[in-house]
Amino acid sequence: MAVLQERISGRSLGADIRALRKARGLTLQDMADALNRSVGWVSQVERDISAPSIGDLRDLAKIFDVSVSILFGQSGGPVAEAGRVVRSGARRKIGAADGLVEELLSPDLTDDFEMVHSVFQPGAEMTEAVTRPTQEVAYLVSGTLDLWIGDDAFIIEAGDSFRIRGESYRWANPYDQPAVAIWVIAPPVY
Repeated sequence: MAVLQERISGRSLGADIRALRKARGLTLQDMADALNRSVGWVSQVERDISAPSIGDLRDLAKIFDVSVSILFGQSGGPVAEAGRVVRSGARRKIGAADGLVEELLSPDLTDDFEMVHSVFQPGAEMTEAVTRPTQEVAYLVSGTLDLWIGDDAFIIEAGDSFRIRGESYRWANPYDQPAVAIWVIAPPVY
């Protein structure tokens, strides 16, 4: 039981911070310099020996370009479910902006990928294309979504899926219904 408990507790804020740092190609020294902290402190935070303050969490969110909410803990549930099960009412909110609401479906950020639940509200639009150093596959569960990958335009309908590999993309939902998608993103970006 002690080994199981240790493995489960490894799925923590520190483990998420380590995963985000590695996904962005940052060293412990890079993090320490950016936070004006020691390498030892960063290492202790990643091993859950030291706890970052709210200010530290804000600084970490800026460094990783994520919302602060993603750093606010794991879902509360039975210990046996930690790191394994995410209940629908206990998903971590990744953010809500520009008519897009996203929640983390993965139990944490320690895997080589993450799963995200996205809801694109009617009339919502990403006006500026973004490019991320990721491979992403998404499945549209419901609704319709206009999608641009590079210079190509697509109308994605419920049941369709698509892939983006380090290419620029943007989206719009000019339709009357929300569009709901499930994304798998590697490496984790949130």
